Amino acid sequence: MIIGVPKEIKNNENRVGMTPSGVAEVVKQGHRVFIQHTAGINSGFPDEYVDSTYEIDFDALYREGYRGIIFDIDNTLVPHGAPADERAKKLFAHLKELGFSCCLLSNNKEPRVKMFNDDVQVQYIFKAGKPKCFGYEKAMERMGTDRSNTLFVGDQIFTDIYGANRTGIRTIMVRYIHPKEEIQIVLKRKLEKIVLFFYRRYQKRTK
Repeated sequence: MIIGVPKEIKNNENRVGMTPSGVAEVVKQGHRVFIQHTAGINSGFPDEYVDSTYEIDFDALYREGYRGIIFDIDNTLVPHGAPADERAKKLFAHLKELGFSCCLLSNNKEPRVKMFNDDVQVQYIFKAGKPKCFGYEKAMERMGTDRSNTLFVGDQIFTDIYGANRTGIRTIMVRYIHPKEEIQIVLKRKLEKIVLFFYRRYQKRTK
């Protein structure tokens, strides 16, 4: 079967009929999917939402054909400003064993990013300018991957997820680890709750 996914033409409607994870499943079943260029690009919804980075089945993602993972750091992997803990160290060791290339993508300054990376030893980009696309594109270039086999993991809709959606890569949003954050992020969280409410309602309607 050949399936086409067009852009939505209705005003203020950015969603489309399939998510990247849905496309991957359909393709795995032997079908072909064609997606109109920039379809769904302005959607604020993540492709998936899980409670923790450490609950993601990375083994399954590798079997699906993904080879590069871009990670946010603060409140995605560890609490804001914290060094890599044992969970993070074990996670990156496992990802390397599987064959993943990884890159940390942070809007923070280099000392903070390097401090975390000293214990996990992957590629990293500081002052990334999320949600602009160039940081994500630079991460893929460093990992030697492309949009078709790269995914992003982060905890914020209006920087992490929005930027990855604009770039055209699969997104997994995770619940933030610790509520203590900078004031501008706290304000964004209030707006995120609204977006996540509609995201969960949309997920229920499409199941």
